[in-house]
Amino acid sequence: MSSAVSALEVLWVVTRLGLTSFGGPIAHLGYFRDEYVARRRWLDDHSYADLVALCQFLPGPASSQVGIAIGITRAGLLGGLTAWLGFTLPSAIAMVAVAYGIQAAGVADAGWLRGLKIVAVAVVAHALAGMARSLTPDRARASIGLLAALVVLLWPGAATQVLVIAAGGLIGWLLLPPAEASPGLRLKVPISRPAAITASVAFLILLGGLPLVRQAVSAHALAVFDSFYRVGSLIFGGGHVVLPLLQGEVVRPGWVSNEAFVAGYGAAQAVPGPLFTFAAYLGAVMEPGPNGVAGAALALVAIFLPSFLLVIGVLPFWNGLREQPAVRSALRGINATVVGLLLAALYHPVWTSAIRTPTDFALALVAFGMLALWRLPSWLVVIFTAAAAAALAVR
Repeated sequence: MSSAVSALEVLWVVTRLGLTSFGGPIAHLGYFRDEYVARRRWLDDHSYADLVALCQFLPGPASSQVGIAIGITRAGLLGGLTAWLGFTLPSAIAMVAVAYGIQAAGVADAGWLRGLKIVAVAVVAHALAGMARSLTPDRARASIGLLAALVVLLWPGAATQVLVIAAGGLIGWLLLPPAEASPGLRLKVPISRPAAITASVAFLILLGGLPLVRQAVSAHALAVFDSFYRVGSLIFGGGHVVLPLLQGEVVRPGWVSNEAFVAGYGAAQAVPGPLFTFAAYLGAVMEPGPNGVAGAALALVAIFLPSFLLVIGVLPFWNGLREQPAVRSALRGINATVVGLLLAALYHPVWTSAIRTPTDFALALVAFGMLALWRLPSWLVVIFTAAAAAALAVR
């Protein structure tokens, strides 16, 4: 199969995910596992968990980076680009539409929106069950996962997550025996090492050079690109963590009013795909220009560009690293930690924001049964749960 045909396959599969992946980055990882590991078998559970662990260490939106990495392994750089386009454009287009005047007021407590939050509980629980069976099958790794969940729940925050993952790797390196062989299928990474080094150098040059050029050249478009690129480069944990930094970059200088910022944030909760597409909304409403579609494209490319450069820069070295005995031991600890993080996220924010009544819980159980017992596709479960919640007027 040619790379162009493979990229079109990636685009077709990922666009459907981009249209139906509600629930935030943790839920996205559940959708990805269901589609790429369980259904299509593009990679196995261990390889998938390794990519998740890798992307958790990188700054930027982890779920989008996992999708880009899978697209690259499937169809090269073109596959990575189509994976990003398919997952990102549906929500980006929706956010631009909001910026042009589509009113989201009054839908925050709508039944169908409650249903989207409830289905995220089922998706995360289903992903947790599958990953726990594969990645925490013994007492030692299950204990690491439970400890990780406890720490993250007691001391929440993006920094805690990074520290917990690092601690899991250290514990694995010191205490866990390495697997006899690399547990996952060897990832096919069609990127040369010189290209990877070039991408890493470009990431650093842009991060350090854009602020200097911004001081020397008075151009609003350059200032916007620098601000959004820096946010995409320095955020660990992705998702909601991006909001305080973005608010400081666009509200403080007066590019976007605080009222418009909050309105866009509310609308971003109601669309599928990555929360980083909030940047498209901000670029579209920004004053002075560029704004509209051009501003949205500028902000969107700037905030996601660091993710591309980092993933391209690291992937070609990942197979060699993970096949070293010490690295394999560390990865066993990291993978167990990822299960713990998923367990903590299942409770907060996924469960706490969705399950408020017995009816909510009943609908979540039905959605989980559809995924785990009847093995229905995730997008169909999303549609059913949203429709059922609207019909039941779930609150």
